[in-house]
Amino acid sequence: MKVFQIGAAGGIGRILSGLLTARGDQVTGMHRSAEQSETVIQSGAESVLGDLVKDSVETLAAHLAGHDAVVFSAGAHGTGQEQTTAIDGRGLEKAAAAASLAGVKRFVLVSVFPDAGRGVESPSQSFEHYMRVKKDADVHLAGTDLDWVIVRPGTLRDEAGDGLVTAGPAVAYGDVRRGNVAAFLAEVLHQPGLSREIVELTDGTTPAATAAAELAALRG
Repeated sequence: MKVFQIGAAGGIGRILSGLLTARGDQVTGMHRSAEQSETVIQSGAESVLGDLVKDSVETLAAHLAGHDAVVFSAGAHGTGQEQTTAIDGRGLEKAAAAASLAGVKRFVLVSVFPDAGRGVESPSQSFEHYMRVKKDADVHLAGTDLDWVIVRPGTLRDEAGDGLVTAGPAVAYGDVRRGNVAAFLAEVLHQPGLSREIVELTDGTTPAATAAAELAALRG
């Protein structure tokens, strides 16, 4: 499988590239700055410079051409509401349009758990904006004719993953290690029966491969 990653230099993207290349997949990782190139290459992916904000849909489609799937894990990462709108919102819309134009049907989006941050007494305006943009992006992708899967991880943690998750249309809110998100994404990509579904994800007790296969079987 040839996988195109948008957000390949991020914490989830780097781990996912390693998992995919280890199983024989070819990964192309798009990143905004030249300084990120070595990070992407070290993860096992081919490095490609690209900018969700500045590049046209046609330019992005040229990058995507020839791939079997797209994984979108890019984000503004707290750089401001304008960037959140541009990357997490309009960037996702452009990427989905580019995938359609390039004929790449499989599209996996890393979104956010709807309960994220709800333990905070007074969430910030920026956080509320982020949650609105992410939900709008989910709605946009779900309205396309792409073969999409939206994965909504709980609170992300940096500790090493163990490959064990809880996944389903609705699960109790909790933490999830980035490595476990990546492990689940790798399995989703290889489960064509899991399609046009929204999946909530936390750390758990079920191997990622089993969790993805069970969800695909339920849909079937």
